[in-house]
Amino acid sequence: MWKKLRNDKKKGFTLVELIVVLVILAILAALLIPALTGYIDKAKEKQIIAETRQTVMAAQTLVDEAYAKKNVGDALTVGDGDTYDVDINDIAALAEVDKDNIIFTASDIGKKTVGGKDIQNVVMKVVYTAHGKTCTYEVNATTGEGTYSVGETPAP
Repeated sequence: MWKKLRNDKKKGFTLVELIVVLVILAILAALLIPALTGYIDKAKEKQIIAETRQTVMAAQTLVDEAYAKKNVGDALTVGDGDTYDVDINDIAALAEVDKDNIIFTASDIGKKTVGGKDIQNVVMKVVYTAHGKTCTYEVNATTGEGTYSVGETPAP
């Protein structure tokens, strides 16, 4: 019997067997691709929330530093350049993001009430756009709770 197997010149797979394997692989790919796409979308959403959180923390740090240097009652200025109290370039550098993705103005600095006490110069809103998505951080002035909401970036 061993001699017969060694002399058998038919080796390999038939065309039908190869087609069956390819069909099985195509079915598996058709099932896995939508699941993987969902995971990729969730990862992008978490990434933009993390980048927005970094931007908010950087903005609040720089607002706090600028407020400490100002006279009591003076308003903070926010913009693109060294003449402003809070420079968008500094926020982007501290958060390690692209400055063109940040929308943050002096009107986005306000006060919130926590435990019956007003806290001044709080970053109330930051809009961050990247990876085809836009994340908005907003603080509820009454409760003091900050929320992140993610949406698709509209086409220009």
